[in-house]
Amino acid sequence: MANRDVVITGIGLVSSLGEGGGAHWDKLSTAGATPVIDAERFSPYTIHPLPGIDWGLQIAKRGDQRQMETWQRLGTYTAGMALDDAGIKGNDDLSTTMDMVVAAGGGERDESVDAGVLDASNTRSDRGVLLNEKLTTELRPTLFLAQLSNLLAGNISIVHKVTGSSRTFMGEEGAGVSAIETAAARIRSGQSTHVLVGGAFQTEHSDMLLGYELAGYLHRGPWKPVWQRQGSEGGGVVTGSGGAFLVLESREHAEARGQKIYAQLGPVVSGRARRRGNGSLEEGLAELLAKVELPQGNLLAISGASGAHAATAAEKAALDANPAIAARALSSLTGHMKEAQFPFAVALAALAIDNGAGYPAFETGEKEFAGAPRNVLATAVGYHQFEGVALVSAPR
Repeated sequence: MANRDVVITGIGLVSSLGEGGGAHWDKLSTAGATPVIDAERFSPYTIHPLPGIDWGLQIAKRGDQRQMETWQRLGTYTAGMALDDAGIKGNDDLSTTMDMVVAAGGGERDESVDAGVLDASNTRSDRGVLLNEKLTTELRPTLFLAQLSNLLAGNISIVHKVTGSSRTFMGEEGAGVSAIETAAARIRSGQSTHVLVGGAFQTEHSDMLLGYELAGYLHRGPWKPVWQRQGSEGGGVVTGSGGAFLVLESREHAEARGQKIYAQLGPVVSGRARRRGNGSLEEGLAELLAKVELPQGNLLAISGASGAHAATAAEKAALDANPAIAARALSSLTGHMKEAQFPFAVALAALAIDNGAGYPAFETGEKEFAGAPRNVLATAVGYHQFEGVALVSAPR
């Protein structure tokens, strides 16, 4: 049975901190990095907004840009950055044989139509008839099609000519974990030689925030870093817009074309621990960490902790149980990016390996980490369900 090494050769990142792996490394590796937040537009909720983006740098045709929602433009843009970084964009031989695994949500809703349905339902009892009327008169077919989650992969294929096999996962942070896990498994088994994998999330839309708040997950009041939100008003999650795409390859494929390798992607494991009952999630996370077979010595961890009270407390307890782990909560500086959360954590882990240095504390109370990391742990514990971890290592 094949068991090929999986390496990371391309990184594309966008968050409130800026664009590109280099820009993120420069900001996050500097002590005292501060988040970019907007506490006014969606008060009482704070978000981490997108920076200004020249979409034409990665999506040349204005027509392509116009037919995409912002989250699709964001994903397509970030994917293009990763392809550029890996030396694949514009190479037809590599693009047409490249597979793709995408983590995506369901798209942005038409808020005016939603409001019209709710207003009409206050005065009419025939709500089945009402819904049929609205579906046939208010929704344009093009608008409906734009909501399909696999349209992100489709747009990447059209714009960047990535035309191998394509898979799309839905399911919040779990989608990002499954995407990385699946892409790596395909390469290890020999089913793929090079894969584009990642996701994007656009939070600057009321319906995106509504999904969190209906279950009481959003943090209220003044912004606080992730580990310091316990006991604060609301559910603890502060969201952020962003995207993260990686190019994964088999070592043989990358070396054969002389491509730079950032890091090697080791074990990627996932779980769905029961969230009811004290200690259930913490025990599930401990089992995942055991499966990864953590190396001896001090270990840097890029945590995708969302800030959700129960999930974040369980993750912190699981990480603190190993005194060798120094965790960095990326959401403190980028916000929670849902489907893009795990790919983003893996990317930051790879940047630390490539640059031969750890990140300083992202917030007060995080343990110091000194020296050049040979291994970095990446985590994503879903604010509602699903959890995953991966070990990123220096290339051998």
